Amino acid sequence: MTAGYPEPTARRFITASVMAATVMNSLDSTIANVALPHIQGSVSASSEEITWVLTSYIVAAAIMTPLTGWVAGRFGRKRLMLWSIVGFTLVSGLCGIAGSLGELVGFRLLQGVFGAALVPMSQAILLDINPPERHGPAMAVWGMGAILGPIIGPALGGWLTDNLSWRWVFYINLPIGLLAFAGLSAFLTETKDAARPRLDLFGFALLALALGSIQLMLDRGQTKDWFSSLEICIEAALGLFFGYLFVVHTLTARRPFIDIGMFKDRNFLTGSIFGFFLGTVLFGVLALLPTMLETLMGYPVVLTGLVTAPRGIGTLISMIVVGRIIKKVDARLLIFAGFAIAAYSLHIMSGFSLGMNENLVIISGFIQGIGTGLVFVPLTTIAFATLDAKYRNEGAAMFTLTRNIGSAVGISILQALTIRNGATVHSRLVEGLRPDNPAMPQGFDFDLPSTVAALNAQVSRQAAMVSYIDAFWLLFILTLAVIPLLLLMRGPRAGAGEGPTIHMD
Repeated sequence: MTAGYPEPTARRFITASVMAATVMNSLDSTIANVALPHIQGSVSASSEEITWVLTSYIVAAAIMTPLTGWVAGRFGRKRLMLWSIVGFTLVSGLCGIAGSLGELVGFRLLQGVFGAALVPMSQAILLDINPPERHGPAMAVWGMGAILGPIIGPALGGWLTDNLSWRWVFYINLPIGLLAFAGLSAFLTETKDAARPRLDLFGFALLALALGSIQLMLDRGQTKDWFSSLEICIEAALGLFFGYLFVVHTLTARRPFIDIGMFKDRNFLTGSIFGFFLGTVLFGVLALLPTMLETLMGYPVVLTGLVTAPRGIGTLISMIVVGRIIKKVDARLLIFAGFAIAAYSLHIMSGFSLGMNENLVIISGFIQGIGTGLVFVPLTTIAFATLDAKYRNEGAAMFTLTRNIGSAVGISILQALTIRNGATVHSRLVEGLRPDNPAMPQGFDFDLPSTVAALNAQVSRQAAMVSYIDAFWLLFILTLAVIPLLLLMRGPRAGAGEGPTIHMD
């Protein structure tokens, strides 16, 4: 039968609970990054070993995200959410008390497994408990948790690490998880797919192996010097091989793991592509900016968090505004405005220099936050506006997966280009440092090692800044290049996406 919508009071409690779950999960994607040096000393790990604290979580989440749609349909969305919250919260506590690197990596792996369902199922729940005319405001609320978590994560993680301990970046999940569990237990009604679909285990295994191999390649590529490493070559080959087998299997199987019928919806397909590039731009900047500020500008971790916080404020403001006007303004126009504003912010960032103060960072971040909020809410709304409700669980999982893959690809490519471009610029600048160069200071002693070392350090800073500026230029061009995809989108048809067909337990 067609499920009715909850009463307003119940809807508010459900919304608050799924927001808590979304924030808890999205925070953990970045909050531990700034604590890595402290964790490294505590568990006596090398620089390469400590990266597994991040890699294990990301790989596990990437593998499990596509499975969440099937699990929700087979066993029930409420049951999946509650078990995911319980597991994620308990494992977070175990991460906080971990005494060795092996324990911490293992618990982070389980965090990724349990956390994979939280963001896509929170989105699906909010779409289901609200009538179609309220999907815009609902996605504005959901977007605040999905986007603001990664933005404020580094600042919150830095504050917790400096004032308490690195263990508190995991302990902070405990009260949030308890509140989310209590709210959903009391107010969320169980939903399942009436058909009780069978799992295409072979298809899932192929996709898991492909995603795991590609994610490992992206996460470890820079530390292993990319394709000069046998490990990276093997991971790339396995990713392509299992990816090819998965595509062939999906196109030929009677009941494949991923129903390709959802991608026949033009809005969902185009929205997923937009989501991929949104992840690339947003998380690419979030990965580059803190490193630039801390290594080149000498900002401490807490100050870095403060000057990047206006990005979250801009996102929050624009999401609130969009949630109120999205029913009156064409969603495609809002997406266009958001990408245009984001491109303008990247143009500002391409003017960064070593002599600038924090004002330029704050202004550009605030503007980019406004652009991100303008894109995220209408993009999510229009992607699901024409998608058949039977694809909602699976569609939410795939929409989240494509955005996460975009962020992983963007971060890896930008970091690699920045480092390699910095080395190229450094070599070109060094060519001009000769005694016969009239631009060199009078009396500069090339035979004094300390003087030469100081000069080389300055050249390295200049070269690194040039490489960051080039990366911002690349993101600026990419953002503008994506905008014409809006021509492929269409407005929602009447009655699209209204209430899924379910049975109530």
